[in-house]
Amino acid sequence: MSQAQQPSRRILLTAAVAATVAGGATSAAAAPRPAPAALAGGRAPGRLVDNRAWTTHADWRTGTARGTRAVAGPRPALVIARPAGTTEYTDPHTGRTAPWEYATWTSPRHRLPVPATEVIASWNARTPEGTWLQIELRGTYDDGTHTPWYVMGRWASGDRDIRRTSLDGQGDGRSTVWTDTLAVDDPASGTRLVAHRLRLTLHRRPGTRLTPAVWRLGAMGSDIPDRFTVPASPPRVARELAVPRYSQEIHKGRYPEYDNGGEAWCSPTSSQMIIEYWGGRLTEEDLAWVDPSYDDPQVCHAARHTYDHAYAGCGNWPFNAAYAAGFDGIRGVVTRLGSLADLETLIAAGIPVITSQSFLEEELTGAGYGTAGHLMTVIGFTADGDVIANDPASPSNEAVRRVYRRREWENIWLRTKRYNASGKVVSGTGGICYLYFPARPGARQRRALAAVGVR
Repeated sequence: MSQAQQPSRRILLTAAVAATVAGGATSAAAAPRPAPAALAGGRAPGRLVDNRAWTTHADWRTGTARGTRAVAGPRPALVIARPAGTTEYTDPHTGRTAPWEYATWTSPRHRLPVPATEVIASWNARTPEGTWLQIELRGTYDDGTHTPWYVMGRWASGDRDIRRTSLDGQGDGRSTVWTDTLAVDDPASGTRLVAHRLRLTLHRRPGTRLTPAVWRLGAMGSDIPDRFTVPASPPRVARELAVPRYSQEIHKGRYPEYDNGGEAWCSPTSSQMIIEYWGGRLTEEDLAWVDPSYDDPQVCHAARHTYDHAYAGCGNWPFNAAYAAGFDGIRGVVTRLGSLADLETLIAAGIPVITSQSFLEEELTGAGYGTAGHLMTVIGFTADGDVIANDPASPSNEAVRRVYRRREWENIWLRTKRYNASGKVVSGTGGICYLYFPARPGARQRRALAAVGVR
């Protein structure tokens, strides 16, 4: 399809769960973003995912700085030193125009060892009130030409200065930004992205000493082959992590300005579970805006602070990772895993994983629903290898823990193509997940993260 005909990723990854198969994989899911192309000759894939991140003081001293500086310490950061200039920004969601001082940092060019059909940026930062940041990505095609500088997010920790937003409608006829993902328009043509650069623009109110602090900036490039099924994997790990359980469904109807209320909050609800697993806590002051009659007000807070005003939902992948990393001692990354073995490696090291999947009701025994896109938290594996998940699409917190059949779950998570309820071929997410882990991981956690390509 042409750019004008293609839908936004919201159509594919709506976080709302359909209650039945007939109404489940809804007609809205009939035209998702294109799935990655198959490998030539049907050859078996190796590792088809690359992660590159800038996190250390030495990292921040590379690249090109215009008004930024690297700060050393236990959590090295990039901050504003002296503004490079002043600009005006008109917020498309409020109509307000205001002046902002800015400074920029541009990463070195990173050559992808895995030429990619998709690239997703993610970042860890904190923006005090009066500051915000913009993240851009520029890809290099395999013929040596470049994409434009695509805006991958205009982001702030809060929502008093700007409205957190992705930017739809960006494309050059060869690639398009779908909410949080830069995708090659026609992977079957053989076109690939072979390198990328990232650019940060840090903003603050003029005349102040305020500054955002960015601790991590990275991008994940991938080229996952088209597949309706994946090979079955043998069980390796039996372990269950003690992750808090929260239901999105008990928030139904609350704060409808954030994606029509809690029934659509699978992503922030999953994020909040793991944030609290790693010790992240909100204060009474943080939660003072939430109706005191509501249970689990922290889930409402997570929804508000992950909401993407262009996407009109809380399911923007990098926005969730950035929210999690705003808590002391937590890092957040969006990546793809290649198998349940990768997931087992993380669980064995004590790292739960938020996964994205879509399926018909009959494809996942015990779910009781079908969905065009849903996030859940994998917390372990049974002795038989079945997946233990905290599934927020549950009627109560007590019902959140589910055990799903290994073979069914493995396939719905890792496939890139599927049939919806109307029999149309639509795409799957191909192993997408959020990883939240300690800013100072232990030795076993470092090894597990390295094994799945994350540092």
